[in-house]
Amino acid sequence: MNPATLIILSLLLVLWPIQPTPSHAFDSIFSFGDSYIDTGNINLLGKKFSGSPYSDNSPYGQTFFHRPSGRYSDGRLIVDFLAEEFGLPYLKPYLGKKGSFRQGANFAVDGATALDPTFFKQHNLTVTSSSLSTTISSQLQWFKELKPSLCQTTKDCRDYFGRSLFIVGLIEERDYFEMQSSDLNMMMSCAPTIVRIIGGTIKELLDQGARTVVVPGIIPMGCLPAILTDFKFHGDNSSFDLKTGCVETYNKLSRYHNSLLLKAVKELRVKYPHAKIIFADIYKPVMNFVRFPQRYGFTSRPLIVCCGKGGEYNWLPFAMCGSPHVHVTACQNPSTYLNWDGLRLTETAYRYITKSWLRGPYADPPILDARTK
Repeated sequence: MNPATLIILSLLLVLWPIQPTPSHAFDSIFSFGDSYIDTGNINLLGKKFSGSPYSDNSPYGQTFFHRPSGRYSDGRLIVDFLAEEFGLPYLKPYLGKKGSFRQGANFAVDGATALDPTFFKQHNLTVTSSSLSTTISSQLQWFKELKPSLCQTTKDCRDYFGRSLFIVGLIEERDYFEMQSSDLNMMMSCAPTIVRIIGGTIKELLDQGARTVVVPGIIPMGCLPAILTDFKFHGDNSSFDLKTGCVETYNKLSRYHNSLLLKAVKELRVKYPHAKIIFADIYKPVMNFVRFPQRYGFTSRPLIVCCGKGGEYNWLPFAMCGSPHVHVTACQNPSTYLNWDGLRLTETAYRYITKSWLRGPYADPPILDARTK
């Protein structure tokens, strides 16, 4: 993509507001994933990560909700912007089990993985997430438990889910984070298995009647301040990309994973020609934010954390955003930051990404082109 085209696309993403689609193309949204789209399930589980952020503590939620809302950001997430686009209420966390889920449910849980916990034990990997018992298979089981309250017959379910938007992904990063003590070859060797599990989940949903499924890739993990801090701590400066400041080995893993996921999406399209299976690229827009931050209104140092404390990237593992043990404050203007808490992004970043998925160019096909007629 030449520089002139990139500038035009950048301006469109900044200036093109998200507005409700008049046709209300989807009647409901169902999402599966981790903290990038979790709207409160982790808090309802009553489990916390050892030394990790707490989304039910301030200053989480300060930008939009003006209070902690169970979301790991300063405001809205991608699923929130999608709900707004289609005139739907914000997705309730399934584990809250309050009210009707006719307009959708969020099964995503912070720290969830694709791989089963036994995998990590078998490979002698130290598990840092107490919610690692929650996998995408667990989320799929919750969906099946909810299903009888939404539809009864096969035809009813196909009609109902055929008018729904499904989001399956943004979960696999935790699998790789749990392998940080392993080398790159070990992590890459696991990628096909992780992608196969994600593909199997999508297949089950399609068999249940889903017709439109958004499958996000993973972000450039090497640009996450938590990863950057770890590499700096161990003095491994040779892995850094001098142009972006990111850890290239982790970005290479992200690209490899995404290439496998795209291949799996293409194979599913052949098997389910009636369905719209959308590959949503999050890697490219985030890399654009890192390379050209000021085009999007971000600070010229895009790898610095908004809500954190200490260290080169304003992020240290013992002083994370929302920690009840250390006083941690947020930056004055989160909209000028790409990264919120060292692992997740700001509302502003999520808004730009959602726009690029709805209308292109970072979704194939764009969600609005695939919507139910």
